Amino acid sequence: MRGEPSCPKCGGRVRAPGLFADSWQCDVHGNVHPLQPVIPPSVEALGVVVHRARVPVWMPWPLPVGWLFTGAGFAGDDRSGGRATMVACSGPGPLGGIGELILVAEELGVGLGARYAGIDGPDPGPYMSVEKPPQAKVLAAGRPTPLWHVAGAPDDRAVFAGEALGLWLWAVVWPEQSGLLMYDELVLTDLRDAGAEVDLLPCGALSPRILEP
Repeated sequence: MRGEPSCPKCGGRVRAPGLFADSWQCDVHGNVHPLQPVIPPSVEALGVVVHRARVPVWMPWPLPVGWLFTGAGFAGDDRSGGRATMVACSGPGPLGGIGELILVAEELGVGLGARYAGIDGPDPGPYMSVEKPPQAKVLAAGRPTPLWHVAGAPDDRAVFAGEALGLWLWAVVWPEQSGLLMYDELVLTDLRDAGAEVDLLPCGALSPRILEP
């Protein structure tokens, strides 16, 4: 686990704003919103992400039976706030074994969701057949939200994406067969609007997926 900001698109090193640039810089991707170091899962760590976020912090709530919160993070800085957020959960897969889910909310062009999806980014639009019916639906902040399968991802994961509250919503699930989880019409809560029940959130060990997708 690194203790310094990185590029949300490639994980590479970034340079802080300075004399010649007023934004964070990646040698490959230019201006970026820096991905801050991931904090081990706890209610307090989640509170840091929620406090900084300018975009939703999505979490299945209630969590599926047996599932745990396993990490969170955001891309942005003290000046811009969190322009992308990610939340990781893990638990029993629908077909056995352990399933892992990362939900990403982000502004256009940030590229964090595409990195977890394992596709060339920054946005899912070119990989979605929105002229066809959606493959999954979730209830996001009380609103029915269609999600489309994202083509081109590695075989080890299932990727869905759509739009919620005017921003990209990505759902990346490992292994691929655990994507069946997305057909159960998950209820997603924006933790910025959650109440004291978040204090009861069951926490597990930090997911390696959130560190290195």
